[in-house]
Amino acid sequence: MTENTTLRDRVGALVTEAAQAAIEAGSLPDIALPDEVIERPRDPANGDYASSLPLRLARSAMMPPLAIAEAIAAHLPAGEVIDAPRIAPPGFINLSLAEHFVQGEVDRIIEQGAAFANSSLGAGKRAQVEFVSANPTGPLHVGNGRGAAIGDTLASALGAAGYEVEREYYVNDAGTQTDVFTETLYARYQQQFGRDVSIPEGYPGEYMVDLAATLQEREGDRFLAAPGEPPAAGLRELGIELMVEQIRRTLTAFGTNYDRWFSERTLYEDSADGASSAYDTAIASLRENGHLAQREGALWLTSSELGEDKDNVVVRSDGRPTYFASDIAYHYDKFLGRGFDLVIDVWGADHHGHVSRVLVGTETVVGRADALHVLLYQLVTLKRGDEIVRLSKRGGEIITLDELVEEVGPDAARFFFLLRAPSSQMEFDLDLAVKQSNENPVFYIQYAHARLASILDRASTEGHTPDGGDVGLLTQPHELALVREMLRLSEVIEMVATTYEPQHLAHYGTELATSFHAFNDAFRQQGDPGLKVITDDPALTAARLRLVQAAKIALGRVLDLMGMTAPERM
Repeated sequence: MTENTTLRDRVGALVTEAAQAAIEAGSLPDIALPDEVIERPRDPANGDYASSLPLRLARSAMMPPLAIAEAIAAHLPAGEVIDAPRIAPPGFINLSLAEHFVQGEVDRIIEQGAAFANSSLGAGKRAQVEFVSANPTGPLHVGNGRGAAIGDTLASALGAAGYEVEREYYVNDAGTQTDVFTETLYARYQQQFGRDVSIPEGYPGEYMVDLAATLQEREGDRFLAAPGEPPAAGLRELGIELMVEQIRRTLTAFGTNYDRWFSERTLYEDSADGASSAYDTAIASLRENGHLAQREGALWLTSSELGEDKDNVVVRSDGRPTYFASDIAYHYDKFLGRGFDLVIDVWGADHHGHVSRVLVGTETVVGRADALHVLLYQLVTLKRGDEIVRLSKRGGEIITLDELVEEVGPDAARFFFLLRAPSSQMEFDLDLAVKQSNENPVFYIQYAHARLASILDRASTEGHTPDGGDVGLLTQPHELALVREMLRLSEVIEMVATTYEPQHLAHYGTELATSFHAFNDAFRQQGDPGLKVITDDPALTAARLRLVQAAKIALGRVLDLMGMTAPERM
């Protein structure tokens, strides 16, 4: 296969070339051909791919679909990649991959290794995925975990699809929320020294007590001021820093790492070379383009003229910028400051009302709203059996991501978060997530990888190796079916990279594991649990071990894309 080209694209190109050849031969009139010409049929009995192109061309060609199908099929090169095409009423062309081609793909998978299923869809364009970005005012909760799994997996899929990807966490370290956070932290800090002070509304959680204790342990009474006076300088910054450290530890334990932690405050700072801040530059651009209006002492973006149902305040009457102003400056920095070609923001569904105005704000400043995609994910409901779990076992408050990971592990947490489309609300079954049985899809997939590893280990101890195995000996239906399933991975990656729906990887992982288990079970004889991958025939054994090696690479790749471990033993 051509490097970094999906099999679907290659087979589609064959159909397009055959249709063009039919036009040049005069068996079809000179008509325009669509870009997409093949799909995977629902029924595998109809082949690996099918084309409804004859039905779609019937009106413009003024010919019966079956006649068009015959004209195209006459020019399809059977043998190298596909077998002879089969025409089916009312005008389908069914295509099956040639057996020797499927066999040869085993060698290609092994040769490509960790790069298997990569594509050149992104063509080196720069993409940024910003996700989680919870205010640094408290620990991450389970909902943040869903955003982390979605954003991280999406970034991995984009990277595999040829994009140059950066993962970013936007630290909201400016604005009123951090003001309330600082007030609460200082009250808790004073309590560490025996002062009787009330706690402001906003952040009453026990974690603030722990944070204040950490401050006292590290800094002593450095921030303590006279009663009724504000704390000494630096409390706010250090408190946020400690909170970000905790968030970073949580996400690292969850298997998520970022390329950059971006401080909101830097949007308002001039660069070292004297260039204006992103905020000043963005506001100046809005003003020059006539998109700002002064009303009621505040500065408004005239977004009602740009498709929004109302105008939005950018700068309050007291001179403080709004969160909306920060978002405009932030996306100015993403596109024009750092030059990303594609930006994906992964937000919780509670930000739904903010999406349209961010798109409008980005369009007015950058002109690139078409390259900004806001992916919203719905809430998570935790269940233990039939009972909904609402409160932390420790503090009686929100259930943190740390608690979830401690109970079910990062792999199970990530996979369950990915099982449903981001737009769907989901129920997370805590009991199922820890089951060591095939009922648990995480166990089912990881066990398949462990079985593949154990087969190779056992073969090695018995002196067998996949090296030099003749894949032409792989002729059994369950062997070829496993290869065919592996070959779908590049298409799944591109689907995720174009639809921004990472759940397709989770579903595919289950299907690939199922294909392996079917392959493995086919070698079992009734009453004999011994594996038959290893046979008395050294050549056949080497060929089958080569297939096992390829399947281990493919399944390991899927697990890696989802940020999960690929266990060698279970």
